Amino acid sequence: MQRNFTTKPLLLLLLLMPAMSSAQTDHGAPVADATPKSINAIGYPVGQGTKVDLKGAELMPQGNGEAKVQAKIGATTIEAEIKNMASPSTLGAEFLTFVLWAVSPEGRTSNLGEIPIDKNGAGKLNATTPFQTFSLFVTAEPYFAVRQPSELIVLQNELKKGTKGKIFPVNNYPLMKRNQYQKLGNPLALTPDLKNVPLDIYEARNAVDIAKSRGADKYAPDIFSKSEGSLQIAENSLAKKDDNKVIVSNARQTIQFAEDARLLTEQNKEKERIANEQAAAAATAKAQAEAKAAAEAAVAKQKANEEAERQSELAAAKQAQLKAEADAAQAKANASQAEAERTRNAAATLRAQLLDQFNRVLATRDTSRGLVVNMGDVLFATGKYDLRQEAQIALAKLSGIILSHPGLNLKIEGYTDSVGSDEFNLKLSNQRADAVREYLINQGLTDTNVTASGLGKSDPVASNDTPTGRQQNRRVEIIVSGEVIGMKIGT
Repeated sequence: MQRNFTTKPLLLLLLLMPAMSSAQTDHGAPVADATPKSINAIGYPVGQGTKVDLKGAELMPQGNGEAKVQAKIGATTIEAEIKNMASPSTLGAEFLTFVLWAVSPEGRTSNLGEIPIDKNGAGKLNATTPFQTFSLFVTAEPYFAVRQPSELIVLQNELKKGTKGKIFPVNNYPLMKRNQYQKLGNPLALTPDLKNVPLDIYEARNAVDIAKSRGADKYAPDIFSKSEGSLQIAENSLAKKDDNKVIVSNARQTIQFAEDARLLTEQNKEKERIANEQAAAAATAKAQAEAKAAAEAAVAKQKANEEAERQSELAAAKQAQLKAEADAAQAKANASQAEAERTRNAAATLRAQLLDQFNRVLATRDTSRGLVVNMGDVLFATGKYDLRQEAQIALAKLSGIILSHPGLNLKIEGYTDSVGSDEFNLKLSNQRADAVREYLINQGLTDTNVTASGLGKSDPVASNDTPTGRQQNRRVEIIVSGEVIGMKIGT
């Protein structure tokens, strides 16, 4: 029996946040424990069929196979055949099946389907993918409905003599570490009895156990409860010896529920982590502001006492009434000037403090327009305006600091390099600036204090003739101003 994986997540949470230490799948799922992997991708010419070898990797060197690839307009068909495969459970009790994957040069992964292995260690799969350029490999998995390949690669593509296509390196795409699938224990899955129990039942038990071990009962209780109920239905069908199609259908539904619960758990864990980091940043900023205010109050009190003593001495002096009035007027003018100076000093001190705090999050410089926080192009998806996870973490920290200092205004400006049309660059810069503004407002900033605009390829900070210069020009700048730091809103 052959399976193709074409399902979508039952639940979609928009979290943004990849960290540089985290990866993200095409389904929006943050991967807390991912390991990078490099492999060659092949660009297949449209309309020409060709073949590639599937060579055994270090984990299963005796395995081998072949894939026939036909790139067409809109889709690419793949006919894969593998042989000499050992049982996936030889790599760990939690691994029960093999899955065929396609990965684009950008690192997008596509589950092409499960490859059932017969008693002779052979299996076949026909699948399609929207990719035209991709790497092809096989991994050992705990169940068929995984959304990201595990790090247990058993076969990977290699050019045959006469293979038609162009080689592209795929660097550092994420693989799921095996500890993501390790569970507390599932004795029933350790020695599969496939004569009496379908493989799907073992995969369903595996999926529910793994989801629970990741904390799904806490972080995704509703969908996890559905997976447990669905597993019970599947077990009852097995016990009653229902038709095999009914048993398999119930088991596969269980697997999907359990994978959705595991995915939602990782998303909610990441959201919780970001919220904790924002709260910590806000608490630190608040404590620093309170300490500064207390020190300034002590200085002001001391100066006030000194001024009072001076006035007392003047009052006690035997001077003429006119000179006393002149002295009083001068003292008042001096006090006003001192207050103005204290205000300027306080603004300068706060400005320097914010410059230091912002630089701990993102590169910031002090300009005549205000404090300019620079978000580089790498904090966005390539050619898009989606905030990467590290961008969201940085903005969450930034918002925590800003919320601790009322009176600050933010002007967000998006810029691009000179590649592409003026219309495209202006639109992309507007979208990126708006994405940053919306995220900051969602973190608690007042919308009237945050503006955004896209300036396209205007005002480059480096030459557009080099890749390094163009990357510096693709940026979003956040100009922080306000009278509390001695600056009106930047222009």
